[in-house]
Amino acid sequence: MPSAQPLTERLRRLAPEAVAFGIIGAGNTLLYMAITWLALPIGAVKASIIATVVTTTLAYLANRYWTYRHHTRTALRREYTLFFGFNLVGMVIQSGMVAVGKYGFGLTETDDELMFLGVTVIGIAIATIFRFWAYRTFVFLKPPVDGHEGEIAELDATAGLAELSAVDVPGSAAELDARLKR
Repeated sequence: MPSAQPLTERLRRLAPEAVAFGIIGAGNTLLYMAITWLALPIGAVKASIIATVVTTTLAYLANRYWTYRHHTRTALRREYTLFFGFNLVGMVIQSGMVAVGKYGFGLTETDDELMFLGVTVIGIAIATIFRFWAYRTFVFLKPPVDGHEGEIAELDATAGLAELSAVDVPGSAAELDARLKR
């Protein structure tokens, strides 16, 4: 079974990264839930947003210097902008679940605190899967294999993700790929 070998090898390499990401995520989830619980009186959606903003910086630092410490370092501005952007998408997923609970199912902050936390946990699970994929795909670049990945590391965050796929942009992933295929 030749295809099982690469899959098991890939999972073996992914496991330490997933464990570190999970530990950081668990700690941040506990902090997130505590902040949400304390801020619930101002409104469930606002509490969710505040908790996400506070824990984002801690998550970035922990992931940059532990989970992805062996990945290529790029400009702090680029990494944190992408990290924060993907966290905003995760926040929309999480807060969206809370909003569905509140506006879709009629939950109230005073009577349904545990239900809000349950809905939040579901949102966290979905957002976590998204964030894990986004961080390892776009934020923390893989270590150089053939020397060309370093050119990608110099991309500026303000150029956006479109630059990564534009063949006519010098230094983009697509341009480097096209150059290697020639």
